[in-house]
Amino acid sequence: MWINRSLSQKITKLVESFPAVVVTGARQVGKTSLLKKLFPQNNFVSLDLPANAEMAETAPEAFLDAYPPPVTIDEVQYAPKLFRYLKVRIDQDRQSYGQYVLTGSQKFTLMSSISESLAGRCGVCELETLSLQESLSGGEIPLNELIVRGGFPELQARRELDHHDFYSGYVATYIERDVRSLLGVKNLRDFQRFMRACAIRSGQLLNKSELARDVGIRSPTANEWLNVLHASNQVLLLEPWFSNKTKSLVKSPKLYLADTGLLCYLANIRTSSELLKSPMLGGIWETFVYSELRKEKTENSEFWFWRDSHGLEVDFLEHHGGKFHLLECKWSEHPDKHDGQALLKVAQQLGVENVEKATIVSQARAPYYLGDQSDLRIEVTSLV
Repeated sequence: MWINRSLSQKITKLVESFPAVVVTGARQVGKTSLLKKLFPQNNFVSLDLPANAEMAETAPEAFLDAYPPPVTIDEVQYAPKLFRYLKVRIDQDRQSYGQYVLTGSQKFTLMSSISESLAGRCGVCELETLSLQESLSGGEIPLNELIVRGGFPELQARRELDHHDFYSGYVATYIERDVRSLLGVKNLRDFQRFMRACAIRSGQLLNKSELARDVGIRSPTANEWLNVLHASNQVLLLEPWFSNKTKSLVKSPKLYLADTGLLCYLANIRTSSELLKSPMLGGIWETFVYSELRKEKTENSEFWFWRDSHGLEVDFLEHHGGKFHLLECKWSEHPDKHDGQALLKVAQQLGVENVEKATIVSQARAPYYLGDQSDLRIEVTSLV
């Protein structure tokens, strides 16, 4: 079963505007399948195959001759020397758009090569796991079950597939392919324990020293491993909002797993009933909401969080055109005025006139307002 992706239109537009287009994203989010669907006329080659990667790295000109444009090159980060030769080929016909469509699942390695060789010559976008609406287009599924199952396309296209088996294989493959190549980690069991430690802290302030201590590794190692997880799109860091006028705000980022299905697997939550009983429920819901916000955000908006040294916190702060949208996550069907107190207090510090909207994202069956609070009207809504 094919599930249409909302990013398709943006990718098509980029291919019509740039000689090269790069689509990044974690493994198994559907990059290859989507590009084959969008551009069936393209030649296709995957550098996941060692022989292809070796040819692209050691004989790049012969490789490009063997796969002339338009061509889709999958997992291109495995041949970093190829980028200089792509630049030369593109510059020979700079006005020919859509010559090279590239994918990669190791963001930092890929973007470093792009900035050195393809700056100004390529468009870049990131594909994530399925959004809520994309998942529901494949058939109705209870929200609790969707959170545990996660948004990887194969799991939604094949509902009969056991999600625990999928993630077991996914983690094993990810560690073997990406972690070994990026780090050469010898003790893979420690790295998997590190992933689990990150999962149970999803939605919390990042404390690298605590992570290192709990796993039994050195702080520099924890920092290096966290960079690998970030580079391969498995975890995300959300930065705090602060300005020169608010010295008391914290400056540590918050840590999130990119997908709640992987989070639940690593936290050993297998069913929706286990999710509802878990002490991690609030953090998992916040992680899911952040995932949806990223997938639905406009190009001109950015997200932060607010937290000061006194413990006042709002989960998400969107800044757009000089105005703020404050969002708080509550796993409740009936949030009340008490649940909106943090939104009100932060709005007062930002200046209520600067807050365009304040929202509590919850399990509410229908949207409603908490009423006017010092000119701030708080909307209670759901994702469905």
